[in-house]
Amino acid sequence: MSDIYEFNGAAGSGWSQPPPMFEGAEKTIPISLRRSKLPEWPRASEPELVRHYTWLSQRNFGIDTGFYPLGSCTMKHNPRVNERIVNLPGIDRIHPLQPEHQIQGLLAIFFEMQEMLEICAGMDQVTLQPVAGAQGEFAAIRCIQEYHRDIGEGHRDKVIVPDSAHGTNPASAAMCGYEVIEIPSGSDGRLDLDALGAAVGDDTAAMMVTNPNTLGIFEPEIAQAAEIVHAAGGQMYYDGANFNAILGKTDPGRMGFDAVHYNLHKTFSQPHGGGGPGSGPIGVKSHLAAYLPAPVADREETEGGGIVGDGFRYFWRTPEKSIGKVQQWHGNAGAVIRSWAFYRRYGRELEKMSEHAVLNANYLRHRIMQGAEGVHAMPLDGAPADVVKHEFTLSMTPLKDAVGVSGKDVAKRLLDYGYMSPTLYFPMIVPECLMIEPTETESKEVLDKFAKDFLTILAEDPEIVTTAPHDTKVRRVDEVLAARSLVLRHPLTD
Repeated sequence: MSDIYEFNGAAGSGWSQPPPMFEGAEKTIPISLRRSKLPEWPRASEPELVRHYTWLSQRNFGIDTGFYPLGSCTMKHNPRVNERIVNLPGIDRIHPLQPEHQIQGLLAIFFEMQEMLEICAGMDQVTLQPVAGAQGEFAAIRCIQEYHRDIGEGHRDKVIVPDSAHGTNPASAAMCGYEVIEIPSGSDGRLDLDALGAAVGDDTAAMMVTNPNTLGIFEPEIAQAAEIVHAAGGQMYYDGANFNAILGKTDPGRMGFDAVHYNLHKTFSQPHGGGGPGSGPIGVKSHLAAYLPAPVADREETEGGGIVGDGFRYFWRTPEKSIGKVQQWHGNAGAVIRSWAFYRRYGRELEKMSEHAVLNANYLRHRIMQGAEGVHAMPLDGAPADVVKHEFTLSMTPLKDAVGVSGKDVAKRLLDYGYMSPTLYFPMIVPECLMIEPTETESKEVLDKFAKDFLTILAEDPEIVTTAPHDTKVRRVDEVLAARSLVLRHPLTD
C-alpha cells in the first residue's frame, strides 16, 4: 500500500519553491491569485514519488495486463511500433498553429488516412476532426440535417433507431433536435422491416444502424432497409463501432449507407485513452461532402516534386457548406498517426484481422456453450444464430432463476480470475446480458482458459459469486452512488 500524502520528510522539502529570480517578483501576481498559505503537498523524495506512481500503475487493468473482453468496444492490442512512429522527430512537436508549408508531412499523413478510410468504408469524403465516436455521430447527423435544410426538406425531424442501438445513437440525434423513433427488433434480434416500413414517412430524416448489430449478428436485409429509408427521402447512418467484424469483406457504402463514423480507437488500434480523447472520423457520400466539419486535408499538384517528394502540395480546406468545427484545432493528430501506421503496416491483411476476430468470437461462444459438469444453469444465447460476428451476447437469466446469481455477479467474479468483465446489461433487449468480444488479439490458449474459468464460476457456491469480487484492491462498490457522488480530489486536512 502506498499513500503519498502520508510521507513526512524534512520540513520544507517536497513543496518548497526556488526563490524569485528578482526582488519583488511576487508583486507581478495579482493578489487574488496569491496563496494565503503554503500548498499541502507531500514532503516526498524522488524515489518515494516514483514508487507511488509505479504502485498506482500496477493497480490499473488494461489490454496490456490481461484479457479484456468488453463487448462492442474492441479492446485489442496496440502495436508499440505505432508509438515509435508518433514520437518521431518532426511529428512529436508540431504545433496546430504552424503554417501549412511547415507541416507538409503531417498533412500528407492526414490526406492518406482520409483516402484509406474512404476506401474501406465505401465513402467519397472523410474528415478526421471528431475525437470520439459519439462526436462523429453528432457531426454526421448535423451534416444530414444541413443537407435536408439546403434542399428544402427541413421539415424532416425524426430519426429512426432499432431498440438494440448504442445509446449514443439516440443521444446524438436528440442533441441535433430530432425526435427519436425506436423500432423493435425481430425475434431473431435483427431489423424488423415491417416495423421499419411503418415508422418511415415524409418526416424521416435518417436511420441509425450498427451492422453487425450489438448482439453480434449481421443484418442480412440491410440493403432492403436502406431502400425503405431512401424511398421515404431519408438518409442512412452507419455506426462504425463494430467495423472490426467486416473490414475487407464488405463496407457500409455497398449496404446503402450515406454517412459513417469510424472508431480509430477500436478497429484501427489507437489506444482508448482512459476515457478520451479518441478519434471518431466520419465519412460521407458525395452529396453530403460539402457539409463536413472543417478542416479536411487536401492536395494539389505542384512543380518541383513538393516538400514531401510526391509531387503534391498539401493544405487545409474548408468544405463549401461546412457545419463548422466540432473540435479544437484539427482533431486528435496522435490518434490519426497511430492508426495510419497500423493501416499502412497491414493493408489488405486487415481483412485477415476481421476473419480472426470473427473466428475467435465463434470459438469462444462454442466453448462456453458446450457446458460443464456441476454448472447450476447454462446461459442462453442473446439471439438465435448459428454464426455470430465479432461478439456475442449471453443471457444469465437461467442462472439467476436457479440460484440467484445475476449477470452482474458473474461479471464481478470474473475480476477475481484476472479478467476485465464483459459489457454488462447491454443491449437491454437481452435480460441479464453479458456481451463478450475477444477480438483478433487473443490466442486459443487464452480463450480456452477464459471459457474454463467462466464455467467454473457458473458451478461455484452462489454465496461466493454474489459477494464477489474478493481479490481486487477495491471490493464491490455502489455504482449508482459512485456515479452520482464523484470524489475527484484527495481529502486534505488542515
